[in-house]
Amino acid sequence: MSFSAYDIDVRQLIPQQHPFVMVDALFAYSDTEVIAGLTIHESNILVRDEKFTEPGLIEHMAQSVALHTGYQYHLKKEPAPTGYIGAIKNITILSLPKLNDQLRTTVQIMNEFMGISAVKISVNVDGNEIAFGEMKTVVAS
Repeated sequence: MSFSAYDIDVRQLIPQQHPFVMVDALFAYSDTEVIAGLTIHESNILVRDEKFTEPGLIEHMAQSVALHTGYQYHLKKEPAPTGYIGAIKNITILSLPKLNDQLRTTVQIMNEFMGISAVKISVNVDGNEIAFGEMKTVVAS
């Protein structure tokens, strides 16, 4: 488990379960932003040839959005809802992270309405952006 600025097990804030958990830290939260993290371990099912794969990065982005929603629900003392990727737009992957790299992912909420979130996402390793794009996620009702 990575260091988290919040004293909480982030697995309680997302609906995904082991072995498909792609976030392990919550560094910052506000109504319009979350900063999530993930340390890349060899045991991660989306690691191939000592690198985190493209599908892994996209799932990490989506789970970072889910972490924002899950923490909102946690503050209301309600269980984290299940959500889905509704749309992926302009995802650019500049490089793949390697084993032991620590992802620090910023999600900016552009719009939230009736369970649909439109977000901008930026994934960084050591302060260098490695992936970015936009996504829409939908909370299941």
